[in-house]
Amino acid sequence: MRFERFIALRYLLTRGSHAFISVISWVSVLGVALGVAALIVVLGVMNGFSNELRDKILGVNAHIVVTSLEGVIRDYDHLTEQARGVSGVLGAMPFVYSEVMLSTDLGVKGVVLRGIDPEDSRDVIALSRDMIMGSASDLHDDATGRGMFVGSELAGRLGLRVGSEVNLLSPAGQRSAAGFSPSVQTFVVRGVFRTGMFEYDSSLAYVTIPAAQSVLGFRGDLVSGLEIRLQNPDAAPRVAEELERVLGGFPFQVRTWMEMNQNLFAALKLEKAAMFVILVMIVLVGSFSIITTLVMLVMEKTRDIAILASMGAGPKRIARIFIFLGTIIGAMGTGLGFAIGLLLSFLLQRYQFIQLPMDVYYLDHLPVQLQWTDLTIIAVAAMVMCFLATLYPARQASRLQPAEALRYE
Repeated sequence: MRFERFIALRYLLTRGSHAFISVISWVSVLGVALGVAALIVVLGVMNGFSNELRDKILGVNAHIVVTSLEGVIRDYDHLTEQARGVSGVLGAMPFVYSEVMLSTDLGVKGVVLRGIDPEDSRDVIALSRDMIMGSASDLHDDATGRGMFVGSELAGRLGLRVGSEVNLLSPAGQRSAAGFSPSVQTFVVRGVFRTGMFEYDSSLAYVTIPAAQSVLGFRGDLVSGLEIRLQNPDAAPRVAEELERVLGGFPFQVRTWMEMNQNLFAALKLEKAAMFVILVMIVLVGSFSIITTLVMLVMEKTRDIAILASMGAGPKRIARIFIFLGTIIGAMGTGLGFAIGLLLSFLLQRYQFIQLPMDVYYLDHLPVQLQWTDLTIIAVAAMVMCFLATLYPARQASRLQPAEALRYE
């Protein structure tokens, strides 16, 4: 291959009267590089969005949720201990869930109320990490039993801060002769959290389990379900099957975070695939420019090819010259594209100079996370397209007859 490589490099670095061919070759390199760089940056951003979204969702929600078809769960302490004993489970806690309304002098807002045990929550949700005012233990240490944590956006809308009082109204709180009547109780804000997701920060509040049971009018020590955190979130389907077996099946219903957010992550995966296909077209355009470059080179170097053939270079060796030349252009473009793409990804991740509005997106910057599988697929796809682009010009060059090429020379 030394002979073919030598001739290919000479053609790539042509100067003088044939420098135009060399310019087109470098334009082809740049075209492939821009396509590869765009693929790396866009897929890195798509991966970053998906992973950031997953981390934020799993920071507020557990990996597995166990509920009952009866609506509530009794004897939940025993079930919690059973869940903690399953292989792969990192922590488990009971919870109470309901939709209520909060009101202050500044307005009224419907929120999701979650009753939790602050001690158990440390192993299940990332509440202590998300606190920006107060600490997770303040909910448990509240002497009145009427402490509450609210999201930062909710606190801003209702004018709440640590120590503020807020009225909580539950539509079905107290049973009377006429049925359920609304229950109104006053709570004191003991902390403010920020998850980074507008949906949670604007419509989520935490209280203790006894306080939630009192507001919702539970008759007895009942909870809505169990939240379970795993050592490996991707093992959720396997652990869910084991939990169903341990808990005895009916009436318990075990759902994983993948099932509860299936539509969202399926849409993100589809968007990533669509963006990959669209951006591959840019690389394809670059590979077409390689065809143009090689065809023009074959036309320009007809005499040289004929001389090589007459000196004993067979059709295969001549074809390899142009295949090697096109592969060099593709490899240089891919390498340059990787350098540009990785540099842009690093700058985006390090300096976060592209800001996003928090009220529209769940993030305030473009996250970037590169995966080796994506980088490998990009490199292989780019090189394969560039290689295929060399086949037609190389075939035409190898079929050139020396006598025909030199007839009018």
